[in-house]
Amino acid sequence: MEETVLCGASAYTKKYYLNKDFEKLPTSIQEELRIMCVLFTAEIGGTIQLVYDQEGNLYVRTDYNENDFGYDEIGSGLKVKQMQREHSELFESLEMYYKVMILGKPFEEK
Repeated sequence: MEETVLCGASAYTKKYYLNKDFEKLPTSIQEELRIMCVLFTAEIGGTIQLVYDQEGNLYVRTDYNENDFGYDEIGSGLKVKQMQREHSELFESLEMYYKVMILGKPFEEK
């Protein structure tokens, strides 16, 4: 199994994407993800994706076009760390959801 994109946004296309496999997530969580991604691209530029690896760990991937001189590369790293800190409970819940509902692993309380 390869990586699975949960959601993402692009400053270039001005679009947000939510993987259809996650449309059953509560509306409030979908909205929080949308706001998080769209605000990132509005502030930093480039693209952002929340991606699950093979084990179900969720990580943030950012990228930008080579000729995008407005992209804030330093700000990108700082903003990702801030997102991970401020939304740590959400990220942990999304990882648990993916591991149990998608990968079929047994539920483990932390």
